[in-house]
Amino acid sequence: MMEKLKVYVDRMSQPSRAILIFCRLNGIDFEEVQIDLSKRHHLSPQFTEVNPLQKVPAILHGNFNLFESHAILAYLASAFPGIADHWYPTDVFRRAKINSVLDWHHSNLRYGAVNYVINTVLGPALGRPLNPKAAAEAEKVLLSSLSKLEDIWLNGDGRFLLGAFQPSIADLSLVCELTQLEVLDEKDRDRILSPYKKVLRWIKDTKAATNPHFDEMHNILYRAKKKFQQQRSRVAKTETETSNEIGGHSKM
Repeated sequence: MMEKLKVYVDRMSQPSRAILIFCRLNGIDFEEVQIDLSKRHHLSPQFTEVNPLQKVPAILHGNFNLFESHAILAYLASAFPGIADHWYPTDVFRRAKINSVLDWHHSNLRYGAVNYVINTVLGPALGRPLNPKAAAEAEKVLLSSLSKLEDIWLNGDGRFLLGAFQPSIADLSLVCELTQLEVLDEKDRDRILSPYKKVLRWIKDTKAATNPHFDEMHNILYRAKKKFQQQRSRVAKTETETSNEIGGHSKM
């Protein structure tokens, strides 16, 4: 009998959350091994044995180790019994279409979303400075990707990607990606997402289809969102007070 599945994750990582949600939704018995990226746990010799690329997520299933979230999702959907076919269809044509979305995701939506969030909000937590120029470039990719989601990938009769009536591993992966935008300033997030009505509806539908596990795995992100909101409020208050002081001293 194969040993219990070990899932190496940081819940602040969007692909990590996708793996955890999938396991919970489908009743897969697993051990969660937390790898705190902010504390450089991913650089440890122990984790490097599991994933020499030193990135999360990764899994260890018996003697079999695997990394890259899309490969992990495909493996889990195929290796464990009782997984509903809509997640990763056995039909070769439908599966190929899902693979095409996943391949597109990495160099488009993920590239834009990750780099925009890191260079506007999360960078300092990862030991990286904020970079407005890099953020501007990432925003172009993000907006272009959202446009393609709206017009191409969500073009069909169903509520989910490729016109499906039930979610696939692609829906889960991409919605977890976009949920990372929660840490942005509310006005900035609305500016980015509000033009894309089908995308917003799809995010809502995918969350509904995967709750309560979706919200459970995103609690850490929601807490981070609140923390960043409080930081912005303090900064805005300080700037207002400073401006008022300067204005008061400049009166004749």
